[in-house]
Amino acid sequence: MFGNIDALMKLRKAWGTFSGNHPRFAQFLGTVSSGGIQEGTVIGITVTYPDGRTLDTNMKVTASDLELFESLKTLANR
Repeated sequence: MFGNIDALMKLRKAWGTFSGNHPRFAQFLGTVSSGGIQEGTVIGITVTYPDGRTLDTNMKVTASDLELFESLKTLANR
């Protein structure tokens, strides 16, 4: 049981570090989630490497994705 608490505390600390290093991205995620992502929403991601190569993909949000997002929010608020 305490292992789960330790893991959550580490995750919370890691999120604090991440959001400190990337405040605009963390703010963007907050804005997106507060707008209420709905089934059918398309999320796109582009990665640009230092050498200029890029990769991109997108996903259409499903009902099961929304359940996962809600579970993650619940964990984050503990």
